Amino acid sequence: MPQITVTLEGKRKLEQEYEYLKNVRRKEITEAIRIALGFGDLSENSEYDEAKTEQAKVEARISELEEMLKNIVVVSDEHVTTDTVMVGCKVRVYNDRFDEEVEYMIVGSTEAAPLQNKISDFSPIGKALIGHKKGDKVIVEAPAGSSTLTILEISK
Repeated sequence: MPQITVTLEGKRKLEQEYEYLKNVRRKEITEAIRIALGFGDLSENSEYDEAKTEQAKVEARISELEEMLKNIVVVSDEHVTTDTVMVGCKVRVYNDRFDEEVEYMIVGSTEAAPLQNKISDFSPIGKALIGHKKGDKVIVEAPAGSSTLTILEISK
């Protein structure tokens, strides 16, 4: 698995999810399976089937989180500069296509929340902005069409 870049907040969220699934959710599912086994015939036991399916999903997510946490690179505030766009920066841009200013927070792919303007460094906009400086114009090729963004400000 390749390295995953995240902010400190993003790492904490992944760790919290991991701990919850491992220490709380696993126990809940084990109890649900135990109760479902008490209902008898497993061939027609939908509660058992649902609990086993949920168990498989949770175990898969735990494995995924373990791999992610092994390959994580945290970008801390001390390492974030305002010279160029990087993970952890806020970037205010002017979008010529929509004639508007927008502020984005560049985050790692696991932290993306487009409705909160937290965009991944792997998204079309994130990829286009990474490494550029204030005043640069970048062209973003997105599924909805291309836009030119002018970087107005980079902040922490």
